[in-house]
Amino acid sequence: MSDLHNTNRRTLLKAGAAAAATLPISSFAQVGGSDEIKVATVGCGGRGRGATAQTLNVPGTKLVAVADAFRDRAEAAVSSFRQQFPDQVDIPAERIFDGFDGYRDAIDSADVVILTTTPGFRPQHFEYAVEQGKHVFMEKPLATDAPGIRRVLAAAKKADEKNLKVVCGLQRRYQNSYIETLAKLQEGVVGDINFGQVYWNSAGVWVRKRAEGMTEMEYQMRNWYYFNWLCGDHIVEQHVHNLDVMNWFKGGPPVKAQGMGGRQVRKGPENGEIFDHHYVEFTYEDGTVLNSQCRHQPKALNRVTEIIGCQNGKAYPGRIVDSKGKTVWRYKGKNDKSPYQIEHDKLYEHIRENKPINNAYYTAASTMTAILGRMATYSGQEIKYDEALAKGLSIMPKSFAWDADPGPKPGPDGIYPAPIPGQHKVM
Repeated sequence: MSDLHNTNRRTLLKAGAAAAATLPISSFAQVGGSDEIKVATVGCGGRGRGATAQTLNVPGTKLVAVADAFRDRAEAAVSSFRQQFPDQVDIPAERIFDGFDGYRDAIDSADVVILTTTPGFRPQHFEYAVEQGKHVFMEKPLATDAPGIRRVLAAAKKADEKNLKVVCGLQRRYQNSYIETLAKLQEGVVGDINFGQVYWNSAGVWVRKRAEGMTEMEYQMRNWYYFNWLCGDHIVEQHVHNLDVMNWFKGGPPVKAQGMGGRQVRKGPENGEIFDHHYVEFTYEDGTVLNSQCRHQPKALNRVTEIIGCQNGKAYPGRIVDSKGKTVWRYKGKNDKSPYQIEHDKLYEHIRENKPINNAYYTAASTMTAILGRMATYSGQEIKYDEALAKGLSIMPKSFAWDADPGPKPGPDGIYPAPIPGQHKVM
């Protein structure tokens, strides 16, 4: 338990790269203990603003550049940052970048980059940041398809070779109630883990309407949650958090999955191509079964949590009960620092003290677990993790420009066709 964030990567991701030895300090983005650390944010939506604020809460950081596909969003974010952190924002107009290639200029400007665009762009942005020798904070999920995960894994290995620090936004791994729950289970208080139930059931998220004059690419980028190449479906974009908890507690990803899903509520032109409910049965190497639910349907049961089943009881976040439901342990921490903040504190601690940290491996494993679940529900087939990672199809556009073809297209009625289980190909 001394370093939960750097657990053996070969256990966490069987198809991942071999663990690299710690290298001497190199010339890549090393920052001295008292030096100012220059930061760039790529992706200025809600999570980008939140992650940037958490980084600027760390003493010695300065925001020097931002990039977003949309100029209006980039400028609005800079205005907000200047109000919140007037002494830590140094961004003249020439360091506000936009468009599909603006991320390069922003990354080139800084020591540390915050990657918080829509998930489909994460692999190429991470690759470039590592090529340029930058430390990285990046939000989950790390890709929307298997080829993207393969790119992330290759870049993660290069990050190790360059002694770069990488922290990812699966904040439960930095939350004391979860950390101590796992520690207690490892003591054997209720026996070995032998099943799991995880949930992200909610009413859903925002919708952005098509405006007059938008190209198909711009519309999908603005309304990104409802298109798989950008979001991955809500099983990937949100439910990855809950799936990651089970992977973390089990020590690695499942070996196969099968499930079902569809859409009953979100069927309008603005709802794109994604499902509004998924149920997946994941099986781990030792036979442990995880039942996974995620749903976006208003006025239905809301539940976002994880239940870890053991031989002699169950564990919830911060609480363990025996087989009769009696509480045998409860987390007693009070006024804990937000795990969202701890992620950033840890990143800069590891940069300044030159300690290895690379969350990309386990975040890639959990992202791939969620992608595997989507592949299972879309296809209606049982699919093995290793085969999905090796053979999963790309869903990304062939080129990026405002007039380029993003792939999904509405029918004559304006409705985007959804995958049909039994017919939809994923490999």
